[in-house]
Amino acid sequence: MTTVLLVDDQALLRMGLRLVIESEPDLDVVGEASDGQVAIEQAAALAPDVVLMDIRMPGTDGIEATRRIVLEHPSTRVLVLTTFDVDEYAFAALRAGASGFLLKNTRPEELVEAIRTVASGSSVVAPRVVRLMLDLFAPHLPTGTEARGHGDLSPLLRTLTPRELDVLRCVAEGLSNAEIAERFVLSATTVKTHVGNMLAKLGLRDRVQAVILAYECGLVGSPPQPGGVAPRAR
Repeated sequence: MTTVLLVDDQALLRMGLRLVIESEPDLDVVGEASDGQVAIEQAAALAPDVVLMDIRMPGTDGIEATRRIVLEHPSTRVLVLTTFDVDEYAFAALRAGASGFLLKNTRPEELVEAIRTVASGSSVVAPRVVRLMLDLFAPHLPTGTEARGHGDLSPLLRTLTPRELDVLRCVAEGLSNAEIAERFVLSATTVKTHVGNMLAKLGLRDRVQAVILAYECGLVGSPPQPGGVAPRAR
């Protein structure tokens, strides 16, 4: 049974999410919170497998709540809810440790599948979407912390083999395992092994964090200057 904590300041939305989630025999809503501080307390008390997290809430917002929950409860995964398909606040939550994001108007079947995916240890954000969010918002993300510099990351990168470093670059480009296998003429199983080894050596939870780290240490291109593409509401 996968346990879920619902975090949103709108009671009606929480009710709808609960109805959808609890219609599935393998999912169980164990608690609700209307703001980030209560979410932190509920996560500590209930130890849910997945937290379905709204971002823009009064008081402690979803970014800070995500950071605290991921730091204090590494086995709990956070899935962000957002109104926009490209949202700088949602991306800040990814940097804080969330494993993915969903639009609030996502279909019920996509919601429950995303919860299962995150609970299994995977992410639910396509790497290409993360790259777009990086390019748009990296210079001014509301994280409250400074990005780690290249010098801090270089020792980590030196733990990778040349092939694992190649795989990290490909992940940062948004390539799937099948596409990486085609590029280097490898089997899908070999690529999966390289990805797993790369994540383990770098202490990363999933491909989302790998994309972010690769960007921050300069393995991918610089973001566009201000005045470039603006996010669109869906």
